Amino acid sequence: MKKKAIIITISVIVVVAIIVGTFIILNNKKSENLDEKLKQYYAYLNEHNYEAMYEMVILDDNISKDYYLSRNKNIYEGIDAKNIQIEIKSIEKDKNAVKIAYNTKMETSAGSIDFDNTAEFIKDENKEYKINWSSNLIFPELNNEYKVRVGKVPANRGEILDRNGKVLAQNGDDDRVYPYKKVASHITGYIQSITAEELETLEGKGYNNTSIIGKAGIEKAYEDRLKGTEGVKIYIENDAGQEISTLAEKEGKRGEDIKLTIDIDLQTKLYEKSKDSEGFFVVMNYKTGEILALVSTPSYDANKFITGMTNEEWDVLANNEAKPLYTRFTEKWCPGSTFKPVTAGIGLTSGKLSADDEFYYTGLSWQKNEDWGDHKITTLTGYSGKKNLKNAIIYSDNIYFAQAVLRIGEETFTSGLDKIKFNEDIGFELGLEKSQYSNSENITSESILADSGYGQGQILVNPIHMASIYSAFANDGNMIKPYLEYKDNKTVEYLVENAFSKEAANTVKEALIEAVENPNGTGHDVKVNGVTIAGKTGTAELKASKEDSGDTLGWFNCFAIDNDNPLLIVSMAKNKKSTYLKAIIKTLF
Repeated sequence: MKKKAIIITISVIVVVAIIVGTFIILNNKKSENLDEKLKQYYAYLNEHNYEAMYEMVILDDNISKDYYLSRNKNIYEGIDAKNIQIEIKSIEKDKNAVKIAYNTKMETSAGSIDFDNTAEFIKDENKEYKINWSSNLIFPELNNEYKVRVGKVPANRGEILDRNGKVLAQNGDDDRVYPYKKVASHITGYIQSITAEELETLEGKGYNNTSIIGKAGIEKAYEDRLKGTEGVKIYIENDAGQEISTLAEKEGKRGEDIKLTIDIDLQTKLYEKSKDSEGFFVVMNYKTGEILALVSTPSYDANKFITGMTNEEWDVLANNEAKPLYTRFTEKWCPGSTFKPVTAGIGLTSGKLSADDEFYYTGLSWQKNEDWGDHKITTLTGYSGKKNLKNAIIYSDNIYFAQAVLRIGEETFTSGLDKIKFNEDIGFELGLEKSQYSNSENITSESILADSGYGQGQILVNPIHMASIYSAFANDGNMIKPYLEYKDNKTVEYLVENAFSKEAANTVKEALIEAVENPNGTGHDVKVNGVTIAGKTGTAELKASKEDSGDTLGWFNCFAIDNDNPLLIVSMAKNKKSTYLKAIIKTLF
């Protein structure tokens, strides 16, 4: 009996041991699976699946589901948390809970965050392990009453400088400052608060609803480089509004300075002499393509867009008939007789015209035949010499160039213009209107073609493009590429090589020199002792018919035959003679 009792006792002990062992094994297995459960929780977090996360947690009675969902969403998305990864360090168990120590890493708008934390698993009413959640699970220092803040540290905007380092746009104590005011505002442009439409377009590029952005000129063209990068700081704030812990911090990056080819002293000189006119000056180094001055008059003070204007001030500026906000050097204009060298260059290069060709007509008015109806070509000055290319340039003979372009023919003429980038974007930093030779695809009549030969018809030319075209007459037929951002030792770049043949370019150049050197030349009053200047006047008529008394555009384009001072100037003033422009230009040599 005694032996049997011992056997029974041993059997009971074994059974109990098996049961207890099995329970322990199963319980351990469950606890061992909790690390996978924790990983799944963070997988849901990376997917922003907050509802699935909620199903994995137990909340205190004073924490609602809405609080949990909004708390996680606002914090994680507010700091732009991405690529959240955890690494399990250890698992500790007792009869009521399982604690898992782990490391968390994540990327945020302020950089990487790396910290250790502990998640506690407890059983719910269904005996299933769930995460005992509080705000400490997000960050260990974060209580439910505390807040996670994202602070932005504005980055200083880069400055805009002239070629000699003089500041054209800089950061003041409160606002952007433009020291040269009206002198350079059409170049620098200005900044203002970002609009809702711009914010939507630029989503993901570091802007927010308090950002400022370039609205015109260099400020707009070089916005990406000027604006810099905001600094960001992520920190925990207690219920008293005090910062108690910095989680991540990224320093801001100052915007890049943009140095221009502009000589602000030259710019100022030209502006002061022309500020009361409606026109422009483009000054370029025809050997390098550097733009030395871009004047548009009348002008405006860019500082007013920063400090603010009254409604009355804005109305005066916006409704001014002289259009001070209008950037004239980016537009396209009827060039008048300054276009004649272009017609000559195309004709000579194509072989359809030679320097020795003569045309025959009498008087100051001409038409090809009666099919033109009342349309006649008129010229202002009669002369007794041959009706050849040189004299036609010297005396600015409209009739010669009308007949010349008819001989050249529409196809050759327009092909020549296409070659020198008409109807194309020439790739200048500030957006330019494209030059054109027709309001439609083609020149639509013979009379319009005749008018086009001397820069009327439907010919419109951008002045910066015109400067490039004229550079071909100084550069053996190669059109220099204009540019505005200063570069040390920049390689010379041509917009169009062999735009005109070398022989054609030099023939036109010699005629342009004669237009200044010859006492009868239309450009003679710009002659400067000791300097050889090639130049061409122009008067464009802006009227529907010969009988109208519309506005006129006075032009003068010229360049110095001087390798030490290779200036090329394109200029225009509304309702003024070219003598007005020549008097200003003469002071530059």
